[in-house]
Amino acid sequence: MRQLIIQVPQGQGESVLQIAKSCDAVNVSMAEAQNAEQAIDLTIAHVSNRKVEDLLAKLEQLSDVHITLLPMGVIALRPPASEAPQQVKNVTSRSPIEIFLSGLQSVGSWRSFLAYAAVAGVIVWIGLYPNTSYLLVAAMLIAPFAGPAMNTAIATARGDLQLLGRSVSRYFSALLVTIAITFLLSLLLQQQSATSLMLDSSQVSAVAVLLPLAAGAAGALNLVQSERSSLVSGAAAGMLVAASLALPAGIIGMASAIGRWDMAVSGLFLLFLQLFGIHLSASSIFRLYGLTTQGSRYSRGKKQVFPTALGVSALSLAALLTWQFSNSPRLERSSRAQRANAEVQKAVEQVGLARLVEANVRFTRADIADQSTLLAQVYVQRQAGSSVPSQQIRDRLTQAIQTRLLNQGFNVTPLVDVTVLDTP
Repeated sequence: MRQLIIQVPQGQGESVLQIAKSCDAVNVSMAEAQNAEQAIDLTIAHVSNRKVEDLLAKLEQLSDVHITLLPMGVIALRPPASEAPQQVKNVTSRSPIEIFLSGLQSVGSWRSFLAYAAVAGVIVWIGLYPNTSYLLVAAMLIAPFAGPAMNTAIATARGDLQLLGRSVSRYFSALLVTIAITFLLSLLLQQQSATSLMLDSSQVSAVAVLLPLAAGAAGALNLVQSERSSLVSGAAAGMLVAASLALPAGIIGMASAIGRWDMAVSGLFLLFLQLFGIHLSASSIFRLYGLTTQGSRYSRGKKQVFPTALGVSALSLAALLTWQFSNSPRLERSSRAQRANAEVQKAVEQVGLARLVEANVRFTRADIADQSTLLAQVYVQRQAGSSVPSQQIRDRLTQAIQTRLLNQGFNVTPLVDVTVLDTP
């Protein structure tokens, strides 16, 4: 529930009361007052979040009306006292005008905005270079990508070309700063090779598109919901959006500095996949919650912007997914490694000479031309009572695993190392 303070010239207070009543306002009071210029009627009203825009639209009919909207939720209690629990449970989502105005307010200083992007780049680099994973979480917390991402989606839902242009420019400026910082740090400190954390983070899963779709939906839902309707903090939702963008940006900069263009391409693919996925889901959520091209105190929206921008995002996402699945396993390494691990287990069971102890299947960091190297390190324990020599078990299993991986269409060069372990 929101509190509004409404000032109108003296004599129009009764009209304000009637309008507030038509919007189911509660705890409404009016008093005569004096501003710097004239006598006024001052009205305080409390109205449901979803009714705010309707109330503002009706108040626009009055002349010389001044409105103060308190952005924080309030609890308006009224008789009978026994209904207080039910009254505080009536929490609704925010009105479209609140969502739109909060987006405009978040467009702050360029200097501090770019400074956060630069600091996030430094922390991403520190996390990726010495393989310090917990620092990546810190980078996600301060990376300023969530604001422009949500503002771009709000502008699309509203059809606001002016806000869309400003949001996109801030979006890409922050990403470019982060990429540039990681690139320069890798050059200055003479990084020569990719770290294991860089390699792991650059590998793309077949279901990678689900992360930006979920991140965009979570960010939008966090903005449309009242602050008392969810236990999920804005920082958590913002971190999810930043998690989708900070790592790919850092990988692009660092991989470019050391000449690992395969990793840079994977980072670019992930970055654009996140950008279009977040925009598609967030814009749809905002539109679903009532952000349209026209509304109270907003009339500059253009109807063609929403379908055009949404169509571009959907087509771009489809093109990226087509490219991903047509370049297998280059852009599916993470999920392909998991599938290969399962195939290794099946091959060991099929041969039957030993039991699987552990299998570690992964794509290597080696950059061998025209070859996608899949390394399988397999540890097995010979069957009880078996007298088959260890070398024969290794040879049989190596051939069986390589043959199975090749026949399953993994499109890789499988290098298999089998170790036969004996019980005491």
